[in-house]
Amino acid sequence: MDNSIRIGLQQRVLPTYRAPFVETLGELSGRQLSVFAGQPLAAEAIATTQTLVHARYFPATNQHFLNPGSPFYLCRQSGLIKWLQSEQPQILIVEANPRYLSTPEAVDWMHRQGRPVLGWGLGAPHLGGGVLNRLRKAERDHFLKRLDGVIAYSQRGAAEYAAAGFPPERVFVAHNAAVHRPAAPLANPGTFAEKPVILFVGRLQARKRLEILFEACAALPARLQPDLVIVGDGPARPEFEQAAQRIYPAARFAGARHGPDLDAYFAAADLFVLPGTGGLAVQQAMAAGLPVIVAQGDGTQDDLARPAAGWQIPPDNLQALSSTLHLALSDRTRLQAMGRAAFQIVAEEINLETMALAFLKAIQQTLGHWDSP
Repeated sequence: MDNSIRIGLQQRVLPTYRAPFVETLGELSGRQLSVFAGQPLAAEAIATTQTLVHARYFPATNQHFLNPGSPFYLCRQSGLIKWLQSEQPQILIVEANPRYLSTPEAVDWMHRQGRPVLGWGLGAPHLGGGVLNRLRKAERDHFLKRLDGVIAYSQRGAAEYAAAGFPPERVFVAHNAAVHRPAAPLANPGTFAEKPVILFVGRLQARKRLEILFEACAALPARLQPDLVIVGDGPARPEFEQAAQRIYPAARFAGARHGPDLDAYFAAADLFVLPGTGGLAVQQAMAAGLPVIVAQGDGTQDDLARPAAGWQIPPDNLQALSSTLHLALSDRTRLQAMGRAAFQIVAEEINLETMALAFLKAIQQTLGHWDSP
């Protein structure tokens, strides 16, 4: 890529888990990346980053209207146009979210300068019936039509954007990643030395649905009941600890772990399970050679948890989780083979480097289309 191309990236907030991607993109673009982001509401409990090495960070002043979990949430970011005027990006990447009131102004400003804008988002899922959802869809479609292309987190998201009317050549996929390409070959996967070890890693929030995991483990035959290790902390930890004591007392809460301490938990596990939503730790598990069981969500897990490397199950379905755990833990040889397949997916296809390169490809092609007569 031409490292003289100045890139602007707008985000509502820059979570710490997203910083490694931004740093990777900044490094590969020759440090021509400028990031504009603000702070979340305190109730969101999102840890954010404001210091970058390979990109320039400019703080936004976020004005929040209602809670981000509400369909009526809106956000205005003060200083957005001033940032654009200062940085003069040749291409702008914005969150593809019509609820951010300042973004259309930024799109219009870029277009007046004769420069393109890419959106970046999960997709454009069906919103259901009813007057409110029809209005939301109309607002979303109007916003998307302003953009010169979109980058989706997943193949499913790309298909949704195409269904929303984007020509295929203007829809790009950059698989959502949280880990670098593994630097070393995979060590020997878990061997169930005595009992299988199941690992969960993530922020302890109600939506993680750990109580379903406790019930599924308790329902297993005694010979398959695992050592269950819960790594993480968060507002729902007291409730989860009480539920574990009541349902599956063998569960162990290790608290938050980072760096080499966290790596040791991945190395000691045989299977990673995410019973609720979210969870970029799935990729960390796969990079450690662990097969995974994940609840179906927004599509970002579709490209990771393939049949060769794990299972996707319906959310909030105890029977599905119980039967899948039984299947997984009943065949150690197959589980180890799935762990190797999981490692290959992260090593070869879905990692921070391939995600950043997909962004750069989208930038190049969009600039090329924009400059074409």
